[in-house]
Amino acid sequence: MTGPLAGIRVLDLTTVQMGPWCTRIMSDYGADVIKVEAPNGDSSRFVGVPKSYGMSGTFQHNAKGKRSICVDLKQPEARDAILRLAAKVDAFASNIRQAALKRLGLDYESVRTVSPKIVYLSMVGYGSAGRYAGRPAYDDLIQAASAIPMLLQQSTGQPRFIPMAAIDRIVGGAAANALLAGLLAKERTGIGQMIEVPMFETMVQFVLSEHMQGQTFDPPTSPAGYKRTLSPARRPYATKDGFLAVLPYNDGQWRRFFDAIGKGHLLDEDPRFATITSRTANIDALYEMIGEELKHRATEEWLALLQENDIPCMRPHTLESLMEDPHLADAGFFFWEEHPTEGRVRVMREPSTWSETKPPLGGRFAPRLGQHTREVLEESGLDEVAVEDLIARKVAIPGG
Repeated sequence: MTGPLAGIRVLDLTTVQMGPWCTRIMSDYGADVIKVEAPNGDSSRFVGVPKSYGMSGTFQHNAKGKRSICVDLKQPEARDAILRLAAKVDAFASNIRQAALKRLGLDYESVRTVSPKIVYLSMVGYGSAGRYAGRPAYDDLIQAASAIPMLLQQSTGQPRFIPMAAIDRIVGGAAANALLAGLLAKERTGIGQMIEVPMFETMVQFVLSEHMQGQTFDPPTSPAGYKRTLSPARRPYATKDGFLAVLPYNDGQWRRFFDAIGKGHLLDEDPRFATITSRTANIDALYEMIGEELKHRATEEWLALLQENDIPCMRPHTLESLMEDPHLADAGFFFWEEHPTEGRVRVMREPSTWSETKPPLGGRFAPRLGQHTREVLEESGLDEVAVEDLIARKVAIPGG
């Protein structure tokens, strides 16, 4: 293994999106992530239109570089095998509800018994200190709980969900940060611990850090909600032949924008646009004015004019055009590799760049279900005869 986390081993009991995204970050940085799956596999294996059953496009990206061990945790011998593995790893990560883990004998107290210095990450829907603890939680539910659909209603007129599993990835990223901090603390102090990362509380902090606004103070200085990002006029603007995202933000950018369109006098003569405070208070009028201006020229004309004046702008991508973006091509962000069973697959590299401990790049594929069952069980200390006995009794399932 190579990369900044080379030598770190993570036992991964996560499923669907949030947990696998967290552990995928660890894998991208070079950790050895052992993905524990039930006999029917992680459900994310089966979404979309895969080439082979159980090897979906989503799974290709979320499980890249991990190793898969398939066991039936309802059988005590499987639990014992996982505890043997837990004694040999640095971290344990799960988004299974704690009540279920306790029934399986894989709660923190049980795991800590065999590995006192383990960093045990529990990703949950709602924090254990509140009344919602233990409720099932998925991306859409946490979007609703953290006010996101109502924010979209305020800005678009309809309550809607963000059209991607954004919460799973936001919270999964926060969980990876917490896990890395826990591993650093263990390195410095020699002490392991349990870390709980709740989806709801994480997203409340994420949303309200922007939208609490004047409700931060006592007494409040304004209603909640950041007017700029809630403006119904905040959107890609129609040009003569397409759309364009334009965002003058600071005083200099606004002055250059108004000068470029021949309305430089507005900043000096119209108090609504003179400062960032007054512009924010009148953001609807300001954005509507931009929208009207952009209708009069073609997209390429606007791009040339705005870039010449160093005004932030971007042509909106479709999903298809995004994969052909020239900047990403320059950066080698996408590349094709031959998967051992799935043929040619499009891979995205880890976005960050490192001068020394570079994250691993090629040859790291999503595993088939149970592909590494035998080798991982043997690494836990079981001999070949014991491993084959577990397989014969369907406690463990090898990959096909």
